[in-house]
Amino acid sequence: MSDLGLQEAICAVGGVTELARRIGISQPSISNWSRIPAERVLSVEAATGVSREILRPDLYDVRDAPLDEVDVARAQEYALLAALLTRAPAPALLRRIAGLRGDATPLGLAHAALAEAAEGANAEKIALEFFELFVGVGRGELLPYASFYLTGFLHERPLARLRDDLRSLGIERVEGHSEPEDHAAILCEIMAGLANGQLPTAAETQRQIFQKHLAPWIGRFFVDLEASERADFYRRVGTVGRLFIEIETEAFALAA
Repeated sequence: MSDLGLQEAICAVGGVTELARRIGISQPSISNWSRIPAERVLSVEAATGVSREILRPDLYDVRDAPLDEVDVARAQEYALLAALLTRAPAPALLRRIAGLRGDATPLGLAHAALAEAAEGANAEKIALEFFELFVGVGRGELLPYASFYLTGFLHERPLARLRDDLRSLGIERVEGHSEPEDHAAILCEIMAGLANGQLPTAAETQRQIFQKHLAPWIGRFFVDLEASERADFYRRVGTVGRLFIEIETEAFALAA
């Protein structure tokens, strides 16, 4: 294993096993990496605190011209949602969320509410909430998959269509990773990569991915999360997700 970014990430958390646990994939999958896959950079950054410029300097060169500030903000929003839907937030992430600043807009107020919920929050309590909502004994209360929301079953045609489109972007399923790609966290991570240029593609392609694979269902998922009686911290996550997806939906519709 010679890639310096990958070595830095592993050292930051104390080993391959811990890195695999934090980003929700198997240890052999990481052991087979020659470098951190492009679609995993944001989740590894969130899990380790190691900046993306160090993890993949070939994708994130600090000397590059800055991205449009709107796209930067969009990427950050998607990355936050991806991190919170992948696993329960660790104390370090909760501290970062507590530092969010809101404004008078609906999304700004939702950020402020999420920050307030994160400040001084009990990470173990939130981990239990995450388990009840998304894992459960047998299954969690909510199943955040496109296939389930669109057909009532897992691993259905929406997943196959998504895989076809991701393959055309050069995004392949990581061997040993059990989570289907139509999971809300993975889709948010992909959208973050598209927004910040980590996954270079035309603006029209980005719009098509959103409208085809997120817009038909992910807003309903966030509404369900917001309304869940088991959700306390994650009720705020649901509000942020719902409002952000509404903004994205309107923006992509105007761009069509």
